[in-house]
Amino acid sequence: MPVQNLVVLGSTGSIGQSTLDVVARHPGRYRVWALAAGSRDAELCQQVLVHRPRHAVLADEAAAARLRNRLRDAGSDCEVHAGNAVMAQLVATAEVDTVMAAIVGAAGLVPTLAAVRAGKRVLLANKESLVMAGRLFMQAARNANATVLPIDSEHNAVFQCLPAGNAGLAGVRRILLTASGGPFRRASAEEIARATPAQAVAHPNWSMGRKISVDSATMMNKGLEVIEAHYLFGAEPARIDVVVHPQSVIHSLVEYVDGSVLAQLGSPDMRTPIAHALAWPERIDAGVDFLDLVARARLDFEAPDEARFPCLRLAREAMVAGGGAPAVLNAANEIAVEAFLEGHLSFPGIAGVIAETLAAFAPPPASDIDTLLALDVEARAHAARFCRLAGSAA
Repeated sequence: MPVQNLVVLGSTGSIGQSTLDVVARHPGRYRVWALAAGSRDAELCQQVLVHRPRHAVLADEAAAARLRNRLRDAGSDCEVHAGNAVMAQLVATAEVDTVMAAIVGAAGLVPTLAAVRAGKRVLLANKESLVMAGRLFMQAARNANATVLPIDSEHNAVFQCLPAGNAGLAGVRRILLTASGGPFRRASAEEIARATPAQAVAHPNWSMGRKISVDSATMMNKGLEVIEAHYLFGAEPARIDVVVHPQSVIHSLVEYVDGSVLAQLGSPDMRTPIAHALAWPERIDAGVDFLDLVARARLDFEAPDEARFPCLRLAREAMVAGGGAPAVLNAANEIAVEAFLEGHLSFPGIAGVIAETLAAFAPPPASDIDTLLALDVEARAHAARFCRLAGSAA
């Protein structure tokens, strides 16, 4: 089997680090061709020295300059670049086989879409690409004959449980995405109102970045995943449900019209879906702990509480509205979460800012990527203003 040349977008984040861990276990199968990150030049330098890619990219020139100095002092000949435009060029290079798209947020859309348009095998961990531009993204994948494989544990689980042979949703009644419930699953409304950033990022089961951890705490993460499933699998909104499963052992389920329900189980470790997508349709060692069902003893399920966690409802409403509404939702959420983490907005204020921003826009069309990117900028400005108003009112 020829060695796959791999680009990791977002290599210093949790998904990127897990990807490199899996790849290092199979040196004869994968070659790290390029690594890309935001501004964490020290972390990226260490990754370059270990995995020896030909190219390294940081989002801004100042961080890239620091990385060049670090690598020069270490004797590395890795080429260092700056900016999303270079990321987009690198993923489309003929030498590249596979792209791990793990940049968090809207910043990942342009380079991920470039990989799809180039017909690459894209391991999709950047859910915002589908939330913002799902219809356009999937159409681009079909046009370029790109392979899009989901990395989110929930969507990867659904993918594993769907009919074989690219049969789409033949015989499928429902897709059931599981949610841990986050750190506030049992919290009262009063406790949620007083929630601090430190409490919100303390996820009970998963090790994730701060933004995604807050999304899990508000259940917006699950709302974004519902939108992602809608576009990724071509499922109508009414056929996608969420069930809270606090143990995070069942990662998602697919219910069939004959009454069968298929589920994918495993330890809560992102290296499992990463290894699955890297080797698909084969299986490789991921380095994870194997699931001991006897030790687990029990699996619990409950319905999500949309009164205490309105972000899930807001995401569904944006999905049904269609057009650019999901892009507005995502932009407002990113701004609100940042304001919360910086101490400028209360935890319940996140949903409030999102609702206010959605209400400020009639569902705009999503005719092309440039329109969506402009809408993203405009929605962020509106959300930032609402954050300031909410903060001053508090």
